[in-house]
Amino acid sequence: MEPATWSCRPDPKPSTASAPPPSRYESQKRRDWNTFLQYLRHHKPPLALTLCSGAHVLEFLKYLDQFGKTKVHVTTCFFFGHSDPTSPCACPHKQAWGSLDSLIGRLRAAFEENGGRPDTNPFAARAIRMYLREVKGSQAKARGITYQKKRRKAAVTTLTIVPTSKGNQNRGDLDSLDEDHREDS
Repeated sequence: MEPATWSCRPDPKPSTASAPPPSRYESQKRRDWNTFLQYLRHHKPPLALTLCSGAHVLEFLKYLDQFGKTKVHVTTCFFFGHSDPTSPCACPHKQAWGSLDSLIGRLRAAFEENGGRPDTNPFAARAIRMYLREVKGSQAKARGITYQKKRRKAAVTTLTIVPTSKGNQNRGDLDSLDEDHREDS
């Protein structure tokens, strides 16, 4: 039997078949997916992914609130509606709306990447969108922030200038058009 040889030197021929490390988003998506699957395994009774619905996803989101770091003031709190409280209070910490929204986006993508059909995706359920909208609104009220709907920009009018065979003789017309436009602004 030959003794095993160990070397501290790097392999002279590094493997060219190794894939680059996954992006931060891909790593986070895989970690979130594994966390959700673990939640389903530890659910009472354990749930198969095929039986998972939007209601189970809502349970998961509410379960995650216990690990949240965002203080959300209750309506009876003195600091309700204030963005910068001056002293500590006993209000609960919850997951921030933006974190939940990103999480759902990653889990929605992971579900389909792992063989799920888009039409049966529990992360795309209407109840999830409504819950996220409710969380966004309640957290904004608790912090005294109002979210306004973005207004559409006014339609832009374009001007088409058609060159004529007279050359620059029409330049005076363009100058008067510029003056008229300046008056409207």
